[in-house]
Amino acid sequence: MAEPYSSENEIAKVVLGFESCTTGKDDFSHRDHLAMAVWYLWSDQDTAAERMRASLHSFLDKHNCRENYHETLTLFWILLVRRELASLTPAPSLLEATNAVVKRLGNSKVAFEYYSKELVGSEAAKQGWVEPDLRSL
Repeated sequence: MAEPYSSENEIAKVVLGFESCTTGKDDFSHRDHLAMAVWYLWSDQDTAAERMRASLHSFLDKHNCRENYHETLTLFWILLVRRELASLTPAPSLLEATNAVVKRLGNSKVAFEYYSKELVGSEAAKQGWVEPDLRSL
């Protein structure tokens, strides 16, 4: 299980490192992806997906691996994190919310509870949003 974040400052550093592309491509974990999603959803749910997409594109371009971008998985995780955040009551702090999401969604294989490997590996899923074929969101 992923370690919890110790402070909101630690989360902000993850976001800054990713957005400035100073984080190495192999140094950005699933835990960090979740923290980014929480950060973006926390600040503005309406623009979170667009901000995540833009940040991922910049990061992947910087590291010459844009072909690794996956639209369906990007949106899937934003939707799942949004749902987790909505379930947290009473309203937690950013740190508490991030750690709760990391605890609940820390296994990146959760996506395969919703998507078959064939569908998630398809070009259609990489290029655009595709509804899950195993389990509804």
